[in-house]
Amino acid sequence: MKKLVLIMFVVCSVSIFAQTAFEKVMSEKIEKLEQSKTAEDFTAVSNDFVRIGDKEKTEWLPYYYAAHAMIEKGRSLMRAGKLSELDAVAAEAQTSLDKAYSLSKDNAEILILQKMIHGLKMMVDPQARFMSEGMLGADALGKAEKLDSGNPRITLLKAEDTYYTPEQFGGSKTKGLELFQKSLDQFKVYQSKSALHPTWGKGEAEYFLASKP
Repeated sequence: MKKLVLIMFVVCSVSIFAQTAFEKVMSEKIEKLEQSKTAEDFTAVSNDFVRIGDKEKTEWLPYYYAAHAMIEKGRSLMRAGKLSELDAVAAEAQTSLDKAYSLSKDNAEILILQKMIHGLKMMVDPQARFMSEGMLGADALGKAEKLDSGNPRITLLKAEDTYYTPEQFGGSKTKGLELFQKSLDQFKVYQSKSALHPTWGKGEAEYFLASKP
């Protein structure tokens, strides 16, 4: 009996230690992602998350953050006007996101990133790709909203689309700012499922609201 109790204690201790080790390294890499600025930074941290995911095998969050890092790389390239590089970056993000999806289906956070990947691909040639990538992105965001209607990142992406879309195509800076405010209000009450689950986006909403005329 004593041996059985000892074995159970050892197994439980190893399990707790492994979980703590995973949480520790994930927290460190998430912080690294939040501090990343350059395309090279985002590539490096994305690779870090892929290695964690490949080691853990059953955790979707490392692959989620690997995809998120590549999306942020794409956004940095987009701001620099390097649109011809976006397809390749989007493809890398998609590879990681597909792995996350295989481990966690019907996940609003994954669908939010899916929308963002379609957005990157659309920006290569907005006029030619709106009916394909734009519609696929809207479909992904619609599915995310059905799963988690109070998620502030869904509202944030709606705000971006509304803010940057010309008025003749249904956009409006005023309505966009209203959605950024709604997103910020949601951030104040939205509860993430764990310390490792996504929390990004609040800073962007605050930035747009601070910049309004």
